[in-house]
Formats: sequence, C-alpha cells, structure tokens
Amino acid sequence: MGTAERREAPEDGAATGGTALREPEIPDRGPSANGPQTAAGRVRAAERPAPAERGARPARVAYRPLWVEEPARRRRMPDPVRTAAVRAVLVIAVTLIQAMVAFLCTMAGSWLAFPMVISSVVSTVLATWGVLDVWVTRQVWNQRNGVVSTPSSSARSLRRERRRERRQARVAARGQERIRRQSGAGRLSHS
Repeated sequence: MGTAERREAPEDGAATGGTALREPEIPDRGPSANGPQTAAGRVRAAERPAPAERGARPARVAYRPLWVEEPARRRRMPDPVRTAAVRAVLVIAVTLIQAMVAFLCTMAGSWLAFPMVISSVVSTVLATWGVLDVWVTRQVWNQRNGVVSTPSSSARSLRRERRRERRQARVAARGQERIRRQSGAGRLSHS
C-alpha cells in the first residue's frame, strides 16, 4: 500500500479505521548497546505498540547535515590580486577558445583560419601579460601591506610611521585632557 498501511487491530479485537505512517527503518549497523541484533530482536522491535491516539505524531528522526562547515585553509586573496587573477583567467579562456577555433578552421580549410591564428597570437601575448600582472600585483601588495619581514620591506617602515603617529595623537589627547581638568578644577576666577 505504499508509504501508508492499515493499523493492526488492537488487542481487544475492535477494528480501527484510518492509516498511519510507517516508522522510519533504522539500518542494522552491527551490535548495539543492548547486544547483537538478532532476528528475535528485530521482531520485538517490529512489535512495538503504535501511538494510542489518532493525532499522535511519530518520533522524529535525527538527520545528518548535508555538509559540515570547515574553516578555510587559506585566507582570501586581497582585492587587487583577485581582480587581476579573474582578468587573467578570462583572457586565458578566450585565448584557448581562439586557438581551438583557429585549429578547426585550419583543418576545415576555411578563410577564417588566418585571422584566427593572428588573433590567437595576440591573445597569447595578452594572456602572458595577464599572468605577469597577477604576479606583480601580488608582489606589490605584499610589499606594501604584507608581513614580509625583510629589512628592505616598506611595509615595516609604514607600520612604524603609523605607530609613531598614533603615539603622538595619544600624547596630544592626554595633554588636552590634563589642560581641561586643570582649567576647570574649582577655580572661580582666573586672577
């Protein structure tokens, strides 16, 4: 009868109408906490009484999630580097398509073969430039903002300058606060 089946008659012999959903079947995963699963144990599990009330809800089955969130292995690329990488991938994809069209036009003897070969050569130069652009952009970003710890790193000197500016701003703020506290501390006149 599909997913619905008739309820069995209760013990007193009176028939009840209606249908009930089957209980979810749990696959046999070997010995359980109560000992090994035997045929008699399966029969006993099948003989479990059905819910007494017509409106009773069946027990919920715990489902595993479809995926488990994992932390990223690497940090996200900086925006300028990612932009250059996307640009390079697009240029390389167009170059590969042009090369394939040039090859097929050459095999077919089409007049389009020569222009496609020329444009493929130009696209190859642009693809090479795109890859170099990604590399240079990454190096420049690392030099300016990164954690390159070579003595010639400009990132280190920029951080040092920012620290010095923050320190001077804190000292100036403390001085202004001290002047404000002293000038209004219980004096009625300035004489």
